[in-house]
Amino acid sequence: MSTLATADTDGLGRILLEGTGALFAYAGVGLVLFVVGFYMIDLAVPGRLIKVIREHRNPNATLLACASLVGAGLIVAVSIFAAHGSLLEGLARVAVFGGFGIVAQTVATVIFDRLIGVSVGELADDEDDKLEPAAVLLAVANLMIGFVTAVAVY
Repeated sequence: MSTLATADTDGLGRILLEGTGALFAYAGVGLVLFVVGFYMIDLAVPGRLIKVIREHRNPNATLLACASLVGAGLIVAVSIFAAHGSLLEGLARVAVFGGFGIVAQTVATVIFDRLIGVSVGELADDEDDKLEPAAVLLAVANLMIGFVTAVAVY
């Protein structure tokens, strides 16, 4: 009986060690993608996005940044899930598809700005601390791009 208990303990220890390593690897790649995603949205906003959020407390800029990060998070999570336990495949999926999702969200923001007339710059520059319907529309578009990309990854 003690051999069985030792085997279970060794297996559990290996699983916990490998799982912890995978968790840190995925968290690292995910964090890089979230930072890149934030700065991609920052490119679409005049001035510094973090300044608009922190100092001007602009709810439109905050909503857009949050929606982009949630969309990227969906892509990261489904990429990990779709790897079916293979760490290298999962990391590759997260990096490639997460990067693609961030680019897709940025392109959608530019398209909404140019074709539909929903200007991220104007939304973020709005001195009136009122949440605008256009910001909600753009936020939902970013969430849906993240969702569609995530489903496509799977």
